[in-house]
Amino acid sequence: MIDLKAKPFNLNESQIRWVEDTYNSLTEDEKIGQLFINLTLKRDKETLSKLVSEYHIGGVRWQGGTLEEVYEQNRFLQENSKVPLLIAANTEAGGNGAVSEGTMVASGAACGASTTEETVRDMAKVGAVEAKAIGCNWVFAPVCDVVSNWRNTIVNTRAFGDDPELVANRSVAYMEENMKRGVACAAKHFPGDGSEERDQHLVMGCNDLSVEEWDKSFGYVYKTLIDAGLPSIMVGHIAQRAYSKKLCPGMKDSDIKPATLSPELLQDLLRKKLGFNGLIVTDATHMAGLTAAAPRKDYIPGVIAAGCDMILFFNDPAEDIQYIKNGLEEGIISEDRLNDAVYRILGMKAMLNLNEYKFPSKEGLDIVGCSEHHALASKAADESITLVKDTQGLLPINPKEKKNLTLFFLESAPVSLTDGADKAKARLIKELEDAGFNVNAPKDIYEYEMEQPSPMNRFKVMVHQNREKFKAETDIVLLVINMKGYAQENNVRVKYDASHSVQIPWYAGEVPTVAVSLNYTNHLIDVPMMKTFVNAYSDTQEYLHALVDKLTGKSEFKGRANELVWCGRWDTRL
Repeated sequence: MIDLKAKPFNLNESQIRWVEDTYNSLTEDEKIGQLFINLTLKRDKETLSKLVSEYHIGGVRWQGGTLEEVYEQNRFLQENSKVPLLIAANTEAGGNGAVSEGTMVASGAACGASTTEETVRDMAKVGAVEAKAIGCNWVFAPVCDVVSNWRNTIVNTRAFGDDPELVANRSVAYMEENMKRGVACAAKHFPGDGSEERDQHLVMGCNDLSVEEWDKSFGYVYKTLIDAGLPSIMVGHIAQRAYSKKLCPGMKDSDIKPATLSPELLQDLLRKKLGFNGLIVTDATHMAGLTAAAPRKDYIPGVIAAGCDMILFFNDPAEDIQYIKNGLEEGIISEDRLNDAVYRILGMKAMLNLNEYKFPSKEGLDIVGCSEHHALASKAADESITLVKDTQGLLPINPKEKKNLTLFFLESAPVSLTDGADKAKARLIKELEDAGFNVNAPKDIYEYEMEQPSPMNRFKVMVHQNREKFKAETDIVLLVINMKGYAQENNVRVKYDASHSVQIPWYAGEVPTVAVSLNYTNHLIDVPMMKTFVNAYSDTQEYLHALVDKLTGKSEFKGRANELVWCGRWDTRL
């Protein structure tokens, strides 16, 4: 049996008694329900009631909804569930990972670039406080991946960086701030993302480090977190071929599975070698990294049999629950394995004192997005924005001397309905104008006065404005890259509005030019001709304000870049 007195649970006799009493009160259906975390999209009472009364879910995540809607959803679920729920949020960068009205403080990349640990602690504190206000008690963070491949955009901005020691320190700091506030962390994505460029939403990830390399990077990070009391780990649909073959001599490549289905990685490596006694949760089960490994009827019971304790998201609740029942009947899941999983789930709930939990008052919602939290976001922006290079000695820019600024703003399509196209561009224009610039920001690539296009060039994109006229009217060019993606759009590179667009930086050699990334840190691979390049990490108001202050010399650049920004190229450094 699991030792609930041991780390990370550290339960007292009263808490253990609650676990035992609760476990003994559960039917088999209720035990099976505890294994599942529902992705809640509908908030009507009939749907919510069914989740807790018929499916007996153990936890919940959601998408969308206003602050009040999410609060009421979580309150209803928690108050109507026989067993208290684990209510999770993705507070990887602050409270915005809990609800859209929350405060974005700093991405993982920004926290890694900041030279002070206060940035990650502020981010974690804000995330925990705002998440707790809407009833959360669990966060799917920190992202403790070690990024060694500059082409990786899946965790490029979400992870703290490429140095295992820095990643471990930042991850522990994040966890400590959440634990102080009664919020449990699930570090992710074991056995580790960041060493390749593919996305587990689309394909099984492969962590191809050797055993020795893994031990020095991801192994070091996870061991550090586990020793510090990490309560839960999210397992990615990522294979670790070297360790699977070491732990299972003679294993064929065709038998290698993602960690979510690999008992050798979960039981032998994570439980035994690293000494993890906490709760293991899968990454989302609709991702192709898992679906490609087996039919759902097999991998749903398979992840529990392999050593996962909770399953992230139903497909069809009744069907998935039946798959678990079938797995029990067929001996795929042993009774001991089911009991072990349920004990760990209840153990974490007791650790969080959910047996004595009272849902927070609605008055507490005022803390979400409050001015104090936005002040911490401004502080984080000031500490993290990084001058990657300025080999032409252009900065700082004096708006009185270089007043006429042309802004080329490259923006990807919104990855969600909450993004809102052109919001960041409008914010930046306002900041630049307030700083004293005259901003020329073409609405699109066709705004210049051009001659009648030819039949072969009907969109006019190959016809550029007169060079001398452009130079006479432009003192400085600001190329801003705000590219981001998700799943099939996750591997994002710089993309212009069209082929031969006027945005393509012909101007870099003729007019003083600054390039800025508001998201990914690896865009120099596509614009190596830029002699001045800044990583600004976010398109929120706080970061854009701090960016303009730094470009104009009102504030110094304090962030530091790691080697990944050079993308393994010599020309990016020029």
